[in-house]
Amino acid sequence: MQNREKQITCQVCMHHCSLEPGQRGRCRARKNDNGVIVCENYGRITALALDPVEKKPLRRFYPGSMILSAGSYGCNLNCSFCQNYQISMVGEDVCREESDQWVLISPGEMAARAWALRDRGNIGLAYTYNEPLIGWEYVRDTARLIRERGMKNVLVTNGCAAPDVLDALLPLTDAVNIDLKGFRESGYRKLGGSLETVKDCIIRALKTSHVELTTLVVPGENDSTEEMEEEALWIASLDREIPLHITRFFPRYRMTDREATDVGQLHKLVETAGKYLHHVYPGNC
Repeated sequence: MQNREKQITCQVCMHHCSLEPGQRGRCRARKNDNGVIVCENYGRITALALDPVEKKPLRRFYPGSMILSAGSYGCNLNCSFCQNYQISMVGEDVCREESDQWVLISPGEMAARAWALRDRGNIGLAYTYNEPLIGWEYVRDTARLIRERGMKNVLVTNGCAAPDVLDALLPLTDAVNIDLKGFRESGYRKLGGSLETVKDCIIRALKTSHVELTTLVVPGENDSTEEMEEEALWIASLDREIPLHITRFFPRYRMTDREATDVGQLHKLVETAGKYLHHVYPGNC
């Protein structure tokens, strides 16, 4: 009974994890610390690189530029085909205070690093690699400093976040790439997600930021022309100018039981989406 009284619910995403003291949520980044939900991965950086902005992928946002890209660990989805599973699907060893798999970089230091790379073409900071919105407080604090320096903030996200989180971050965000992992609620349930939550994120992001979308085409999961047509029609109902990246799956993580996406089928899906959208790009081909 004592522990039950100290349970607290995390409100950051649709899972609403009810956590005992000391327990982490399914994202492995948020924790009940004596009755308070804390962002345990705050400033814990597992990956940091200066990337072409096209790699985010963003094709119509400062093309030809570079952007410093930072990631932590954890994710609130459970995609068996995860392409970044080494840092998103971490175990307890990465979460430990003494772990050597991350380095602590404060928002101020991160902003200073981004500023120092301007002479190499850097336009700002991208929050990417793992799911950045599960550690939204670090994104908020760093994005404010990036914005103060006149640089750009880019979010690369699965879009599975509560409205309050989006309301806090989107006014500080210049561009967003959102993974739209298909257009079936049943498909999202397999991943532990919610299509409606992602659609809401897209609609909200369009009010404040440049938005591009990415769909990873997984054979046997979301590779039908019918599903792509429904997806493209919905996107077009928002704005036919929204860029859509349709990218090729390669066997990864727990999904090694099928071949990479057929290139011919990928281009067929690009052609299908192109009937409704003005900017459709194949990826990973």
